[in-house]
Amino acid sequence: MKLKKIFRIFLAMMVCFTVVGCQTTTNKKTVIEIVSYKQEAATYFQQVAKEFNASHGDIVLKISSPNDAVTVMKTRFIREDYPDILAIGGDATFSEFVDADVLADVSDFSGLKNIKKSYLTILNELEYVPTKGIYGVPYAANASGILYSKKIFKEHGYKVPKTWDELMSLCKQMQKDGVLPFYFGYKDTWTTLAPWNALAVSLASPTVYQQVNAGKTTFTKEYSETAEKFRELLKYGEKDVAAYGYNDACTAFAKGQSAMFTIGSYAIPQVLSSNPNMDIGSFVMPGNNDASKNNLNSGIDLMFSVTKACKNKKAAYIVLDYLLKEENLQKYINAQMSLPCRNGNFTLPKQFADMVPWINSGKMVDYPDHHYPATMGCDALLQSYLLSGNKKAFLTKWDKDWKRYNRDIIRKVEEYNKTHKS
Repeated sequence: MKLKKIFRIFLAMMVCFTVVGCQTTTNKKTVIEIVSYKQEAATYFQQVAKEFNASHGDIVLKISSPNDAVTVMKTRFIREDYPDILAIGGDATFSEFVDADVLADVSDFSGLKNIKKSYLTILNELEYVPTKGIYGVPYAANASGILYSKKIFKEHGYKVPKTWDELMSLCKQMQKDGVLPFYFGYKDTWTTLAPWNALAVSLASPTVYQQVNAGKTTFTKEYSETAEKFRELLKYGEKDVAAYGYNDACTAFAKGQSAMFTIGSYAIPQVLSSNPNMDIGSFVMPGNNDASKNNLNSGIDLMFSVTKACKNKKAAYIVLDYLLKEENLQKYINAQMSLPCRNGNFTLPKQFADMVPWINSGKMVDYPDHHYPATMGCDALLQSYLLSGNKKAFLTKWDKDWKRYNRDIIRKVEEYNKTHKS
């Protein structure tokens, strides 16, 4: 009898620990999991998760930043093991996920009202075909143009060029002064995309990809001037352009071996690692002779997308609100040398000073390579063109390869246009 009584008491205690109203128990907490592709920001995310969990008793935030995160995400999709939120870039990966219908429409997220319209436009233009709804919350951006040594510019009295002709005149003057204008680092093919992107955003339509997919134009027509000016820059760089890579270029620029470096803001930490005291500036690539037509090449470096499988969208939104707090975003900006995608009173890295007018006015256009299929190898095409100099063959191949590697998308666009005729 005693044993039976003890057993009944034990059962009663177990019930007490699991039902609402018992003092020693807690209801199950909502776990929100984020998988981030920004491995270099893992420390920031670990800290922000720790602070969030300390101030939110009913939600547990878990953030991971695995190697090859996008592959990890896709593998989990196949297993139907979806994270609640994806931290990804505003590029072809996002386009694929929208197309695969794995992301939730977040139009009802109140925090969107604070996001800069330019980045919401960029997000919309990434979609292969127009899709009703908003499928991401832009968080942080980077910018690409021309980094320059303020010390060299000051010593020689050089001024930041506002037009293409001014840039060419500046390069010629630097050569006369015995100063190497640029270091490129084109041995690593991906570096060719930086100046290409920065020129194309001012010389080609931001919707050129959609127009080509719809059969309304060709890259041979739209990229002719970009290709010409892209190769023109070669005259003012290191002699053997394919002999030195990205790290070489960062080090050379840091040591004052060139006055400028055609790369994005993401290279600044690498440059400063070689010369922590270097005074670096950055300006918009002046592709046009009409300065008013020059755009800042800026894209979404980090955004948050809620998956359709998220079981508690309200909790996910609470997490997003927390991440978007000005003090939290400012910490990210400081750590990653980034630009905020939301409006607010932010202190930008001093290296962006020359770009502020474009940032404030919203004259920003997304990175063209965010729309290029990875399988096409556009960076290798660009490097081959730089070495051969055959513009016609380069653009013809670009058009041919585009049709080959985008055939499924082109077919999807054709089907969409057939069923959405006005």
